[in-house]
Amino acid sequence: MVKLLTAVLLTLGLSSVSFAQHKAVTQPVTSTKNMELATFGAGCFWCTEAVFQDLEGVEKVESGYAGGRISNPTYKEVCSGLTGHAEVVNITYDPSKVSFEELLEVFWKTHDPTTLNRQGNDVGTQYRSVVYYHNDEQKRLAEEYKKKLNDAHAFPNPVVTEITAAPSFYKAENYHQDYYNLNGTQPYCQFVVKPKVDKVRAVFGDKLKKSATAAK
Repeated sequence: MVKLLTAVLLTLGLSSVSFAQHKAVTQPVTSTKNMELATFGAGCFWCTEAVFQDLEGVEKVESGYAGGRISNPTYKEVCSGLTGHAEVVNITYDPSKVSFEELLEVFWKTHDPTTLNRQGNDVGTQYRSVVYYHNDEQKRLAEEYKKKLNDAHAFPNPVVTEITAAPSFYKAENYHQDYYNLNGTQPYCQFVVKPKVDKVRAVFGDKLKKSATAAK
């Protein structure tokens, strides 16, 4: 896979400190004051992070792992497919500026939710499409949206997105954070991430931060 090859090349240049920094970090899945949390898995978290960073009302996006069988997994362990984790993003957002429904719309329009455990050339259970809900309202909205998509035959094949209660979230290693902004010239970013970012800027122009609008 292109992503894994890129990651291997990148990892070879990293010190062991990057991994040590990750091991002790377990992110809580509770909302902060006046903010809410949304947790989505839509394939490679480099892509998913970049897609949501531009949205007005999104304060922070963190890449990480969730839904697996062990605590504090490393990227290498998750990529093996043996831990059961999905690559996900934790989105801290202001519901007075962007709603959970709007986040769902962006989520479903920027990846293929009909392919089980796969996004393009990225194959494995870690790339599954998933909504990890943090409350009953998020669960209801996600299930209703998924049903509408399937009832309307919005995609050629049924939506297979997993919708389940948010488990523990483990923040990924530091070099995965803000990946597209820091590594935009990397081949994977140019050929896989950038088209998704460009799509968000074109389709959701009215929902972008001013900084993202200026960059269009």
